[in-house]
Amino acid sequence: QVPLSPRGYRCISMDTHPRILASLRRRPRPLSSNGRRAVLLLVVALALLAGLSVTDALRAPGGDGGPAKLAEWGRDHGLGGAVTWLEARQYEADKPPTVGRPEGGVPVAAGAVTGSYRTAPPLSTLASGAALPGEGRWQAVVTSDGRAAVQVATLRPDDQHTSFLVGVMRLDPSLVRGELHPGTREPAGQWRASTSLSGSEGVGIAAVFNGGFRLNDPSHNGYYSEGRTVRPLVDGAASLVLHTDGTADVGAWNREVRMTPDVASVRQNLQPLVDGGQVNPTCATGGTREWGSTVGQAAYIHRSGFGVTATGIEVYVGGPALSVCTLGRILADAGVVRGMELDINPNWVSGTYFHDQAKGPARGYRLFPAEKVAPQHYFVPSSRDWY
Repeated sequence: QVPLSPRGYRCISMDTHPRILASLRRRPRPLSSNGRRAVLLLVVALALLAGLSVTDALRAPGGDGGPAKLAEWGRDHGLGGAVTWLEARQYEADKPPTVGRPEGGVPVAAGAVTGSYRTAPPLSTLASGAALPGEGRWQAVVTSDGRAAVQVATLRPDDQHTSFLVGVMRLDPSLVRGELHPGTREPAGQWRASTSLSGSEGVGIAAVFNGGFRLNDPSHNGYYSEGRTVRPLVDGAASLVLHTDGTADVGAWNREVRMTPDVASVRQNLQPLVDGGQVNPTCATGGTREWGSTVGQAAYIHRSGFGVTATGIEVYVGGPALSVCTLGRILADAGVVRGMELDINPNWVSGTYFHDQAKGPARGYRLFPAEKVAPQHYFVPSSRDWY
């Protein structure tokens, strides 16, 4: 409609009005050859920059595998959602089977120490039916002063995923001393603690295990070490606290554990998984705030966790085909009164124990059969923090 008079309008046809026809016939002016060249150069430059960035990520020092480095690169460059989506699709296409028995049965722990050492009572089988030979039985793998400093046990994770084996490691705090070590990228920066077990750092080492989620994870994990706060500590978050005497504690920050003069480090990750010896009831229903955004809490994947017993014994659990709930159940069954989930994903879940050698670096042993991180991983700088 166009004005006819101050009091009315008349209708016209868009097909015939010359001014409207002229505007409809206008098209965006095509780019000149110089413009096209500039756009092409911009696209090529962006592609080259991305390629160089990925290449640098793949060439970064450390023992992380290519898929792990690519995933880390993607999360660092705003592609976290895409990485999580791909991981979920991979999980859907390759879920762990729910039948069968472990190939070869429950193995004797590699590096088990011969002799008579006092060990903890066996863990009860979590699978239906009778326990397999050796299932849940503790074996001394590192000793000190005639006592078992590190014990390990192997068991199936539940009564469905019966072809998988999970490793459980007990650390005696009167014989071992815990230390948080930084990664080259998590938390990055300069630290007194080393990023690897090279040289003298590998002498007298008893065991190593992985830290938690990345510090830029949406769960906002806090990190404190050597008197420095890298990420603010969050009230209520599950916290692995190391004291200056090397002993560990776990609890909700500023409720069960808090900052005191003897705190050496604090590593936070998600919400408490075990409290008062009971598994968190939200283990099957909680969302990304409680248990992270990768795959989901009900997915049966590589997971790890850490906790302390009522007497201060430290317990690490790592293995495949674990949900948040089954991880919590294994921690609780091992006597943990306060525990937390650490990292997930086969590229990061790693429990290793060591024997000193007369010559050369200590010899490392994987905690569970399906562990993908080799012991040698820790003899070169690691990109992620570890204990």
